[in-house]
Amino acid sequence: MRYNITNQEAEGREEENMEQIELQTQKREVLGKKVKNLRREGLIPAVLYGHDIESLPLQIEERELNRVLTQAGGHRLIALKIGRAKNPQMALAREVQWDVITSRPLHVDFYAVVMTEKITTAVPLTLVGEAPAADQAGVILLQGLDEIEIECLPGDLIEAIEVDLSALKEMDQAIYVKDLRVSPAVEILTDPEELVAKVAWAAPEEVEEEVVPVAPAEVEVITKGKKEEAEEE
Repeated sequence: MRYNITNQEAEGREEENMEQIELQTQKREVLGKKVKNLRREGLIPAVLYGHDIESLPLQIEERELNRVLTQAGGHRLIALKIGRAKNPQMALAREVQWDVITSRPLHVDFYAVVMTEKITTAVPLTLVGEAPAADQAGVILLQGLDEIEIECLPGDLIEAIEVDLSALKEMDQAIYVKDLRVSPAVEILTDPEELVAKVAWAAPEEVEEEVVPVAPAEVEVITKGKKEEAEEE
């Protein structure tokens, strides 16, 4: 059984790129529907899984989890400290389930990474600067994508990709995925012809049509992750 996967050289490169985010966790004995009791105590159930390792149920203090998720999102590595283990397990928060009423986290799936093996993930696009062509009346800025998919070693992960809007100087100019610039260590997997941003004339306002309200169907408020369902079974 393998939980602590480390590579000193790769981890060193990660620490140079950005400050390491650490999260203290404990192994979890409470499984299935009984995890409700954990949440009442301010503990959030989680699971660590990954390539060639056995899934490990965890529990995390809610306040600490919220702090780390705010910092890391799903795009930055998290150093999971599991109990008294000497070495942390580097991981990504792959899936976070939230209570839509209280906005509290319900469950987190962490994906364990091997620092010497490439991973595929999505990173956000951040628009910076101003598009000179958008200063005209009746002109709008269209954003086609807000994130793209990349592949790289965990130590080469980037927090976001900046899109410089100052290049849009004329009407109908556009920025495509193929125009984005990233480190040679990062491979962009999204279609290079996908539109990122463009300046265009605003479409004429559409005539409002009468809309007959439809009662929304009942939906389940709280959903369970694949790992949690497996635990109950």
